Amino acid sequence: MSISDLASKNNHKYTPAEPPHGHHLADDLPLMAAQLGLQRRKALAWLGSAAAAGPAMLLAGCGGGGGSDSGSTASLAGLVAASGTTATTTSGTTTSGSSTSSSSSGSTSTTTSSSCTALPGETAGPYPADGTNTSSGSTSDILTASGIVRSDIRSSFISTTTQAAGVQMTLTLTLANTSSSCAPLSGYAIYLWHCDRDGNYSLYSAPAESYLRGVQVTDSNGQVTFTTIFPACYSGRWPHIHFEVFQSLSTATTGRNSVLTSQLAMPSAVCSAVYPYATGYTNSVANFAAISLSTDNVFGDNTAAQIAAMTPSMSGSVSVGYTAAATIGIAR
Repeated sequence: MSISDLASKNNHKYTPAEPPHGHHLADDLPLMAAQLGLQRRKALAWLGSAAAAGPAMLLAGCGGGGGSDSGSTASLAGLVAASGTTATTTSGTTTSGSSTSSSSSGSTSTTTSSSCTALPGETAGPYPADGTNTSSGSTSDILTASGIVRSDIRSSFISTTTQAAGVQMTLTLTLANTSSSCAPLSGYAIYLWHCDRDGNYSLYSAPAESYLRGVQVTDSNGQVTFTTIFPACYSGRWPHIHFEVFQSLSTATTGRNSVLTSQLAMPSAVCSAVYPYATGYTNSVANFAAISLSTDNVFGDNTAAQIAAMTPSMSGSVSVGYTAAATIGIAR
């Protein structure tokens, strides 16, 4: 209603359902000014609390739903200016004071901390040579042998110096504490062992040999590196590598002292690249075709996340060898 309309309503009568006012414009103007002042004070009080809550509340107060129009934008600008708070909206970024929140296409971009998966404990199998079983009628414990602490584990070192033939693989393991934001665990000992390209284990089915076994101590990054060969696939098992983790080198004297005994699963794609084409892996072709991760008696009951963590990432080729890496998560 215009001011001229208000001025013409000289005979208007007051009813309780309406706000009180006089009969003339001169009477109404003070009341109108008082109401406008009250509304302004309410708006400023609301904006003060909204500014403290952040830009999301300011925008929520501009209008409902997901729509917007130039009128509501102009109102927001005027109200914010009255409150002394600066707000700008551009390219999906809202800033109020020193607080900034950015989004793209309605999604929020966040930075998350690194994560690691605790590996499940698995059997050491029948060929650990860690003092927990026998070989040829006597206890076999290579952990107490001089020379077991080594990075290149391709050669025997006890009674022969035979080097295990096969596709070279350099494997880096990172030991991480799942109870402390995956912090690296240094000073731990990791014992690694696996079969040769014929599917035999040293000290057992290859009793004269001591190759493809070794111990390394994790550095300040929680890492150890072994130079070895890609293991065969023998009947009934998915291609794998065994390992045991010990609190320290001094405790790495028997498998009974380990804080984790588990296995790594070889990537299917690399198995398919090695077995049919690399020299000496002929028997692995049929064995690999007859097994799957889901039917393997060790990996078959693990979750997808555990399998992913137990499978090293690998790059390379049969001709130049492979580089592999895996993170061993353990709660300490």
